[in-house]
Amino acid sequence: MKILIKLSGESLSGSNKEGDRQFSEPTLGSIVLHIKMLQGDGHEVALVVGGGNLFRGHELTGKLAIERPTADYIGMLATVQNALILRDYFESKGVETRVSSAITMPQICEGYIPKRVERHMKKGRVVIFAAGLGAPYFTTDSTSVQRALEMKADMLIMAKNGVDGLYTADPDTDKSAVFIKETTASEVLERDLKAADQSAIALAKEHGLLIKVIGVPDIARALDPEVGSLIRPI
Repeated sequence: MKILIKLSGESLSGSNKEGDRQFSEPTLGSIVLHIKMLQGDGHEVALVVGGGNLFRGHELTGKLAIERPTADYIGMLATVQNALILRDYFESKGVETRVSSAITMPQICEGYIPKRVERHMKKGRVVIFAAGLGAPYFTTDSTSVQRALEMKADMLIMAKNGVDGLYTADPDTDKSAVFIKETTASEVLERDLKAADQSAIALAKEHGLLIKVIGVPDIARALDPEVGSLIRPI
């Protein structure tokens, strides 16, 4: 099975409370162990990583006269930083890894070439997609759906930090929030459920991509029917 996993930048800091800019080694260790387990079961794995632990565009656009496209490009560079950290960490744990960037940076990583990515995955390498789609106004949620479709992934796994699936509201702030075991992309859009941004969900629905929302600690069990929330593309 071919799987694409979306990791937020914040998930790399685990439960750290001291600031967004930290990386949690235990969390990274857990992620790489889970990926090893998925590969051990014969699955091909790719990742899309966000950059929110290092940079958020609204911090600049809200305080300085920085235009949205510029802020978005800076955010893309943050995802490259996270991807490079993950690559070296994974390699140190015996997981062969490549970074594929939508913005060309030949000195530090490969540019995004779909056929090359497919070859890497067939050889058992983890591929980390960085720099989003290489264009402003698109989130890493949209990148995840786009790359999953291009790679013909069987499922997109949205690994969330601090929650174990999809809820009717934020369970941290709304005690009446109800866990949703299974739903459709249409319902997610109609109810504005916070699985991913709406353009990403709409694209997945249009092209028949199955999405599963899980917690980061459940990555190794992502395909277990008892884990997480399933979003069917209807």
